[in-house]
Amino acid sequence: MRVVSCEYQGQSRWGVAVGEQLYLAPITRAWARDVRQWIEDSTDPLGLAKTLPDEGEGPIDVADVQLAAPLPNPRQNVMCLGLNYAAHAEESMRVKGKALEMPEHPVVFTKSTRCVAGPYDAVPLDTAITAELDWEVEIALIVGTHLHKADTATAQAGILGYTVVNDLSARDIQFRHKQFFLGKSLTNACPMGPTLVTADEVIDPQRLELYCHVNGTLKQAGNTADQVFRAIEIVRLLSWVMPLAPGDIIATGTPDGVGFARNPPEFLRPGDRVACEVVGIGRIDNPIVAA
Repeated sequence: MRVVSCEYQGQSRWGVAVGEQLYLAPITRAWARDVRQWIEDSTDPLGLAKTLPDEGEGPIDVADVQLAAPLPNPRQNVMCLGLNYAAHAEESMRVKGKALEMPEHPVVFTKSTRCVAGPYDAVPLDTAITAELDWEVEIALIVGTHLHKADTATAQAGILGYTVVNDLSARDIQFRHKQFFLGKSLTNACPMGPTLVTADEVIDPQRLELYCHVNGTLKQAGNTADQVFRAIEIVRLLSWVMPLAPGDIIATGTPDGVGFARNPPEFLRPGDRVACEVVGIGRIDNPIVAA
């Protein structure tokens, strides 16, 4: 099942995508008003979503709506992992002149809820704020239930689905401060989508290919098999530190090929276009524009 959020005829709506057509949830009290409420309040969110092709409004062509982030209004910051692909950890250590050392524990930071953007939204770049905007293709998971001190099986069952994220990063700001939050939270610096693909459609989240193209040129090509901490382990470990709630978003890290680690370094400029894809999950495509 592929769940979407969108703008349709001047209203914020949600529903499911079947091929190139959408079935939108009715605007009634009997139905959740958005994806967040669908996740938080449904005792069986997947079962409810599966009824939309019969009970929803549609079919509506995807081309007739403006897709938003699947969860455009998360309750709390997007959680992210740093250095979670072995090859990316190696390139990061190399460019900083450090010996290669894999993280023993997840490197966790967050991005502000306010930087979440749609799968095709423009990303404004103010060159007076940053001169080093970088790309990071990632797969993010969405938690579907309350989890606290979960074991592996419970953590796996608690993953509702997956989506694509570009963890856009202002490297000059990121490296200037001891924490990553400021450099990761610029306006629209977390485009995601185009849909939330439910976990039942993903055979193995540790065998997914990821790609990032800038202006049509391949910059990143990786596979989730290279992750230091697997998706299920990430959820389990985080749940032992803090309770996880339905609708929490966890971006699981990026493969190698980011701009700051290239020789010479490469960064985004107004007029560029960044496309991030996770095969089987989806593709987002965002223009960089002058702020």
